Amino acid sequence: MTQTVVLKVGMSCQGCVGAVNRVLGKMEGVESFDIDIKEQKVTVKGNVEPEAVFQTVSKTGKKTSFWPVEAEAEPKTEADEAVTETKTEAETKSEAPKVDVEPKVAAEAAETKPSQV
Repeated sequence: MTQTVVLKVGMSCQGCVGAVNRVLGKMEGVESFDIDIKEQKVTVKGNVEPEAVFQTVSKTGKKTSFWPVEAEAEPKTEADEAVTETKTEAETKSEAPKVDVEPKVAAEAAETKPSQV
């Protein structure tokens, strides 16, 4: 099954790009890949497992992580929105108004003690 794996790889020069290029060129199952030094983004397409691609690129010694998934890229379904709305309503209902209550003991003690002079 063909998949696309996107990694963030700390590359600062063409030597870094060359190292990533070498390891991906030897990796089994890779059909194509794109290395963008400016964005420090490596996109790999092929019959590969994401973890295997991650491990292979990590062997270059470059800081490697999976590209962050953008929340906007995945549209919410109606079910997701309903859960969010329900949760928000439940949270709103469970919040009681906060009231500052002064201890009566301290107030009564101040009123009942005669001042001695």
